[in-house]
Amino acid sequence: MQKIFTVDKIRLADQFTIENEPISSIDLMERAATACVNWISERIENTLGFAIFCGPGNNGGDGLAIARLLIEKEYRVRVFVLQAAKYSTDFNRNKERLENKLEINSIENENDFPAIQENELIIDALFGSGLSKPLSGISAKLIAFLNDQKALRIAIDIASGLYADKSSMTKNTNVFKPDYTLSFQFPKLAFFMPENDTYVGDWQVLDIGLSSKYIQSTETPFFFNESSTAKELIRPRAKYAHKGTYGHALLIAGSIGKMGAAVLAGKAALRSGAGLVSVHHPKSAMSIIPTAVPELMTSLDGHEEVFSKTPRLDPYSAIAIGPGLGIAKPSQSAFKILIQESKLPLIIDADALNMLAENKTWLSFLPPQSILTPHLKEFERLDGKAKNDFDCLDKQIAFAKKHQVYLILKGAHTRIATPEGLVLFNSTGNPGMATGGSGDVLTGILLGLKAQNYSSLQASILGVFLHGLAGDFAAENKGEASLIAGDIIDFISEAFLSIQNME
Repeated sequence: MQKIFTVDKIRLADQFTIENEPISSIDLMERAATACVNWISERIENTLGFAIFCGPGNNGGDGLAIARLLIEKEYRVRVFVLQAAKYSTDFNRNKERLENKLEINSIENENDFPAIQENELIIDALFGSGLSKPLSGISAKLIAFLNDQKALRIAIDIASGLYADKSSMTKNTNVFKPDYTLSFQFPKLAFFMPENDTYVGDWQVLDIGLSSKYIQSTETPFFFNESSTAKELIRPRAKYAHKGTYGHALLIAGSIGKMGAAVLAGKAALRSGAGLVSVHHPKSAMSIIPTAVPELMTSLDGHEEVFSKTPRLDPYSAIAIGPGLGIAKPSQSAFKILIQESKLPLIIDADALNMLAENKTWLSFLPPQSILTPHLKEFERLDGKAKNDFDCLDKQIAFAKKHQVYLILKGAHTRIATPEGLVLFNSTGNPGMATGGSGDVLTGILLGLKAQNYSSLQASILGVFLHGLAGDFAAENKGEASLIAGDIIDFISEAFLSIQNME
């Protein structure tokens, strides 16, 4: 699991590496520039050229070093430096190294903006993560000019104008819009915020050899969940195990016209390894479950159309509620009783979340370690609308801590907030999963894992990763536009095998 550090801690990582490796700051900058040029040269032919725009700080120094190394690889390079009263020490040293290789152009006003040539790429090395206030004046005009160009754009470390650890959204947001961002050692928190999608593009993390001792010993609440973590969590099956070994899951789901959600969640729970899965649903739908998925068992509610009574809970090792449930009054009463009676953490999704939003006093009585899986609008109904994505993150963390639950906010880089205040961003998934029923499949996966006695944290990490990976395999085979929720279920097996067979 990769740590995500704030900019302040990244600077400390640089300093710790410089002092303890030891390595000079200019040589660490050279290492970063080399990593960028290696990435570029593996993907871009040297028949193309680069227009590199450098600011007065160390991000500009990175740009100057990149320019020199690209010239050595026989790329066409032009360099443009933003005029400033003062330049950093390492900027000046890299400028001296470059001056005997090409002419460095100065930008003082709009008349100095160059025409971007055909087959020329733009590299932004203006400000990086050193920015402390919104861009204005000639800097803002230069960013606007570069964003208007049709050339491929690459940002070094982070797009100029974009804050790494807080919202950059203002009435007059001036941020470089890259196709690629080459980040050093760590992803930035800003990369995971939907509001920044235009200002990040396809981001890549380049290892520049910052101190592993510092990384391991420095705490952070933010993590990026990768395949190695998922592999560590998957448990091998015992030779003499039986269906009872892997738990009996209860899924309370479905109502008239919405039984498809129950089918999707139930099937996903089975595919995720639960030994037995029972679906509790309205009496009038009694033929749907065994017809659609014969491996599922049924638990009939006394009501013809909606969930109205909690079944006996003793036989079950995990409980999920919500997909296709509706919010009828009898269902709300029965859900309240379930909250009061369950000795197990609950997995709460869809209409069960909507019932909680209408009855917020119930939140205080949720079983500890329960897992809530809202999408953004459901979370807004639970906790109010956020001012921006960073505020939404803060609200998610506060909610999980206050109610001692795992709150999984679904979307790109689905993120898990824990009762301890940690946040884990997911690395799998794709836009094709934005389709009806996808969330029901996640609920089923979580239920299947919880039935096997995975902890709520383990189930959340592994479940979200599996869900996204199965969706990625589905997209590869079906295409993102054609992907449906059932396709995700069909590739859960392949996702498990892929993780288990990892080197």
